[in-house]
Amino acid sequence: MLLTRIKRHLFGKSLRLGMLSFVLVSLSCFTAEAQSKPNVVFILADDLGWSDTTLYGTTSFYKTPNIERLAGRGMTFTHAYSASPLCSPTRASVLTGLSPARHGITSPICHLPKATLTATYNSTGPANQKCTIPNSASRLNTDYYTLAEMFRDNGYATGHFGKWHLGPEPYSPLEHGFDVDLPHHSGPGPAGSYVAPWKFKDFDHDPDIPNEHIEDRMAKEAVAFMESNSDKPFFLNYWMFSVHAPFDAKQSLIDTYREQVDSNNPQRCPTYAAMIESMDDAVGTILNTLDRLGIADHTIVVFASDNGGNMYSQVDSTSATSNFPLRGGKATMYEGGVRGPAIVVDPGHVQAGTRSAEVIQSCDFYPTLLERLAIAPQPNQSFDGISLIPALRGEALDRLAIFTYFPHSPNIPDWLPPSVSVHAGEWKLIRIFHGGDDGQHAYRLFNLEDDLGENVDLASIQPERVRELDQMIDEFLDNTDAIAPLPNPKFDPGKYRPEMIGNAHLKATGNTDKKAKRKARNQQSLKPQEPIAGWLPGGTCQLAMKDGSLDITSGGGDPYISYKLPSAVTDNKLVLKFRMSSNARGAGHVFWQERGLSPAFNRERCTQFDVAHDGTPHEYNVEWAVDNAVLAVRIDPATGPGRISLTNIRLTTGDGQEVYRWKL
Repeated sequence: MLLTRIKRHLFGKSLRLGMLSFVLVSLSCFTAEAQSKPNVVFILADDLGWSDTTLYGTTSFYKTPNIERLAGRGMTFTHAYSASPLCSPTRASVLTGLSPARHGITSPICHLPKATLTATYNSTGPANQKCTIPNSASRLNTDYYTLAEMFRDNGYATGHFGKWHLGPEPYSPLEHGFDVDLPHHSGPGPAGSYVAPWKFKDFDHDPDIPNEHIEDRMAKEAVAFMESNSDKPFFLNYWMFSVHAPFDAKQSLIDTYREQVDSNNPQRCPTYAAMIESMDDAVGTILNTLDRLGIADHTIVVFASDNGGNMYSQVDSTSATSNFPLRGGKATMYEGGVRGPAIVVDPGHVQAGTRSAEVIQSCDFYPTLLERLAIAPQPNQSFDGISLIPALRGEALDRLAIFTYFPHSPNIPDWLPPSVSVHAGEWKLIRIFHGGDDGQHAYRLFNLEDDLGENVDLASIQPERVRELDQMIDEFLDNTDAIAPLPNPKFDPGKYRPEMIGNAHLKATGNTDKKAKRKARNQQSLKPQEPIAGWLPGGTCQLAMKDGSLDITSGGGDPYISYKLPSAVTDNKLVLKFRMSSNARGAGHVFWQERGLSPAFNRERCTQFDVAHDGTPHEYNVEWAVDNAVLAVRIDPATGPGRISLTNIRLTTGDGQEVYRWKL
């Protein structure tokens, strides 16, 4: 039974002591290697999704030849997970080897003024929420013995370049083991823009490069660090700003990608593609320097991302990216929020050009580097991650499961209430804290081997498996002393709207700089489409007429088509009928515009319908009642990427009288 295995393997003190013993025993195997310490370069991309590189055959738009070049030197992991679907929690996990459930940073609030070192409970929450949301820690406590401190104490020069987002002084990289920190910036992204002039404090662009890109500059600074320390071991922590907001890039690259946009490809944002290329160029600069200095064969390189790709910011009139075939994106508990690229290069120890399907997580890198370098952990130091050395040798990991703890619910497409998940083999269970009846938890169960897109929830038909996996979650939360959500004593069922779970609109980029806004407007790459058969596409989709049907290509998030009726319809009960096939995902919605009410389409004038996303045509009848004349209708057929076809669309009264039929 799985529970028996849990008792043997899962997370208790015996596991931590056992791992400590394992590391200590391994010292004898690596003593010779430790006499010649390899350099370590850790490259952490920001918001880089699983489908944002060419590593996995999921993109034809983005170009990442240098990341491919890096992969050719080591091992690529196909099942690499961030510790959180948001950045700061994962960054803290990389530096400590601990889960966000244990270190307490569960939300990216480390740039805010208030400094808190531990997570705390919230006793109440809004009346429309079933559970409370804990308060995240907002700084990485200097009591933790970080990865950088470990390297520094073992004779390494240590340098941090790029994004930090774990707190300003006295919680900056300089207080966490780094000798060098540039640009010494505590914000969530680059200051002002990627292209100079920037707004960093005491860190200006090169006056001879008026349009200097911050990633070019960070790579240049990293090169100088490697050059000055090429005669001794160094730990280079290059945490890229790319490809986090603000969405900004070199104009020449944007222009190049604008010419390559395919409106049928859910990845069609030229600004984002340009950002990807600059990120990849920086990787190339690091590799070129290692080669030029003659130290590539004596340098470990780790490349990973802090969370999934950002599908939910609107850029160039579309979503920034798409994580298809994964579901969801950054800040969600679905695969697109936590699965990303990962590569480990270790010449002479990791076979070049190999791949591994072993499941790994951000917490694993610290114990892996300890074992590889034959360095003992501190007394009483433990990890939630495990050493990846067996996987790097091409062997299986002795791992039962990984866990993702995210007790928050940002209002974005695909959002879930506060949750925790477990990956065990091909199975993934998401526990929604107190999301069921009478304060009980709710669950979503997926078989990722058969259903990578997490379209089919098996929780109701496999209750025994849910119980076994949920017991693993209980063990994990108990072991990490997690500050978990509580039942909300102020919950009001009358204000609860479960149909809104997973439904939200794309977000503005948040760039308030007027010059940047004007630039963005001038760089629009996708011209607004003209109506087809009177239907106007909007949000994250493209519309075409194909074989007498409306053919919608959805990029995920918020695809919709709307139609202004030739005359107002005054009946107080209406039914929109249509035939639709879809291979996307998510619930469908019908909106309507009523005379005298604004805005035209609003969540208060919306009804949801369930969609069978099986690729075959189905008949749908969506009805609603109104108080005023109806002027227009809108169909939101899905929330995920895919292809959707609609035919035989007509509007009838509640008693079946046809009011309007669309001629396609």
